[in-house]
Amino acid sequence: MLKSFHHTDTIEAGCDEAGRGCLAGPVFAAAVIFPPDYYHPLLNDSKLLNHKLRLQLRNDIQKAAIAWAVDSSDNHYIDKVNILKASIYTMHKAVGKLNVKPEYLIIDGNYFLPMEGYKHKCFVKGDGLYLSIAAASILAKTYRDEYMETLHNDFPAYNWKSNKGYGTLAHRRAIKEFGTTEFHRHSFNMGIAQLELNFDTKD
Repeated sequence: MLKSFHHTDTIEAGCDEAGRGCLAGPVFAAAVIFPPDYYHPLLNDSKLLNHKLRLQLRNDIQKAAIAWAVDSSDNHYIDKVNILKASIYTMHKAVGKLNVKPEYLIIDGNYFLPMEGYKHKCFVKGDGLYLSIAAASILAKTYRDEYMETLHNDFPAYNWKSNKGYGTLAHRRAIKEFGTTEFHRHSFNMGIAQLELNFDTKD
């Protein structure tokens, strides 16, 4: 069972991101503050939930939260500063958009750059430990998925409605055949060399 809070006597926000390992599209991040008595039996790490349940939980989270916010940083910014810095910066932006200022941040992962005026603590696999981090993972994931589904309409060859920009075999084959788009992360290894090796092996 996920914990409600790390500190019970502070206004605490859980933070997480989605899309860090993708070859295309932005990274999204979310921050969520729950009331002290909040509990939901189905709330868990977004990676452990199906799409329908994530959407149901998103609605529940947004109704129940004291405050919540989502923000993103595009692939150009990711290429400029690297994905780790972009992920942290995007979490900063999400926290900054909260209409209630938290006193403490609990972060999914093992590294975070401090925000002035906020204390924080990182938790590896925190989305499987705390309700607010799990909720942030769901918001970041669902909003990013919807964004990639919208992009798919203009770039159907890459099948972003299905792979959401991750480096699936079909996605990498599409990059090999059609090249990259303005939404691809050009600082990332697209895996084309390995793909070509695989193709050569099959010939």
